[in-house]
Amino acid sequence: MPKSLPLAALLVVAFASAASAQQPPTVRIRGTIEAVDGAMLSIKSRDGADMKVRTTDNVAVFGVTKTDLSEIKPGSYIGVTAMPEPDGTQKAIAVHIFPENQRGAAEGFRPWDLRANSTMTNATVAETVKGTDGQNITVKYKDGEKKVVVPPDTPVVTFVSGEKSELKPGAKIIIFGAVKKDDGTLEANRVNVGRDGIAPPM
Repeated sequence: MPKSLPLAALLVVAFASAASAQQPPTVRIRGTIEAVDGAMLSIKSRDGADMKVRTTDNVAVFGVTKTDLSEIKPGSYIGVTAMPEPDGTQKAIAVHIFPENQRGAAEGFRPWDLRANSTMTNATVAETVKGTDGQNITVKYKDGEKKVVVPPDTPVVTFVSGEKSELKPGAKIIIFGAVKKDDGTLEANRVNVGRDGIAPPM
């Protein structure tokens, strides 16, 4: 009997490790709210699919508002949606400036799904210099750095605190990580809503 105890303990540890390693899959959603029924949002996604997303009781709502390129300064923590250029730089197609309390969110460089081959870099601005084709920005993150060119017509937005009342029909939203539950439903604890008629550009 005593000999079986170490094996049992190992199995418990193994199952616990496997459970903690299996994070629920997440879904990124861009679209327009068509209807609201309590905590349930009916959303028409950008590709025309009808989706239902339940918001959590403590859902955080953030407004996405336009801001100026001049607000991107050394030390700013930003997210850059971009297309890779042949010379290795990233050409921005949208930039969002994080508020200070979200510094470090999803830091790093990764593929993105706004367009085919697009990328996302969440990082701190190390340097910004006016260039001939726009603003040249160097951003640094924990594993490296990227050179980014931000053309003058690039949408630049920031996040501001919002209210649940903004989750209404016609609102254009992006949910970065709706959690897919075991029964196939989607749940979101954060929804980002475009203000003044804008669609979140990232």
